[in-house]
Amino acid sequence: MGWLSAFAIFFIIWWVVLFAVLPFGVRSQAEDGSVEPGTEAGAPVAPRLGFKVALTTAIAIGVFSIFYVLTVTMGLSVDDIPSIVPDFSEPD
Repeated sequence: MGWLSAFAIFFIIWWVVLFAVLPFGVRSQAEDGSVEPGTEAGAPVAPRLGFKVALTTAIAIGVFSIFYVLTVTMGLSVDDIPSIVPDFSEPD
């Protein structure tokens, strides 16, 4: 795997993990009881984006490491999926 392919795969993993991490610990202004005039009541009070970017990066590094070990070190690919999943079809 080339470095550009590795970076592209890491970026896709990072982006997907970011959308999974964004809702963690979010409290809206309505839940907090302090709605600022002129803002949406559902807007977050303290989104903590720096923490979420750091957490996303840490999780993405872990997921990419597992992906790298499975594909590069162990040599698994999409073609190996049929041999991993058991055959539940009816016997003839």
